[in-house]
Order: sequence, then structure tokens, then C-alpha cells
Amino acid sequence: MTKKFDVLTHDLVPNHILLTEEETQELLKRYSITRGQLPKIKSSDVVVKQIGAKPGDVLKIIRRSLTAGKAVAYRLVID
Repeated sequence: MTKKFDVLTHDLVPNHILLTEEETQELLKRYSITRGQLPKIKSSDVVVKQIGAKPGDVLKIIRRSLTAGKAVAYRLVID
């Protein structure tokens, strides 16, 4: 029997949160941008697959930062 590796629990993998459509619209309005202007992340990414995100979804990624404490980034899932 093989063990399954849960990438989401690894120390070096930042927290990924799938935004709702309402949260996505609020984000786009706050920064006056379109979905296409967001940085991209491939749907084949291991974390994207594991959390069940689909193309068109927006992820909020929260990383630890030595200078800022935490850094928040947003990514649009693409094919």
C-alpha cells in the first residue's frame, strides 16, 4: 500500500483559497481590473487540482513573508 502525499500540508506550500464569485467581483472592482489582468496559474498545478479549482476560478494565495509578515496574491486558473 502506498501513502498519498498531501501537498497542502507541506511547509513550503502557501495557503490557497478558492474565492467565491462574489469575492472575485469585489476583488476586481477594488483594483479596477478584469479577470484577464490577473496573474495566471495552470489548471494542471498540483494544488489547483487538489482544491478542485477549474479554469476561470480565482485563487487567493497567502504566503509567509520575512518583511511583510504575510503576502497575498491572486491567480486566475487557466487551462
